[in-house]
Amino acid sequence: MARPKPATFDKVKTVAENRRARFDYYIDDKFEAGLALTGTEVKALRAGEASIAESYAEVKDGQVWLINANIPEYSHGNRLNHEPRRPRKLLLHAREIEKLFGAVERKGMTLVPLSVYFNRTGRAKVELALAKGKQAQDKRATIKERDWKRDKARLMREKG
Repeated sequence: MARPKPATFDKVKTVAENRRARFDYYIDDKFEAGLALTGTEVKALRAGEASIAESYAEVKDGQVWLINANIPEYSHGNRLNHEPRRPRKLLLHAREIEKLFGAVERKGMTLVPLSVYFNRTGRAKVELALAKGKQAQDKRATIKERDWKRDKARLMREKG
């Protein structure tokens, strides 16, 4: 019998985070996916160098690929270095890939990476989310709600 997955992912060291994704999208489901990397990519990630701000994921031929994620070249990698923006394969179970493919095809959702991190065993992982894009008025409502929470917290601190 399979071991149940934890509610939150085991993040030991977060390398890159896509903070803009929570503002631009409604987040539905979250998945933890492994990354198929070369040696110099892992060393660059361990040094804390990565950017997933403009990246997304897509399902192609029964596999999930991370597109446009930037892992810069490793400084001591010489001729064995990697291409910084190459498509990287994400490692998921077949059932999870089918679920993602169905949601993207039928519901018009987007696969957005939220963060890249190392788990407790030292493996590089991506927190991937099924998301639906927000409209401009939804973004304004989010800003208004965030400002109100900040003002409310300020008033509570002052009044005691």
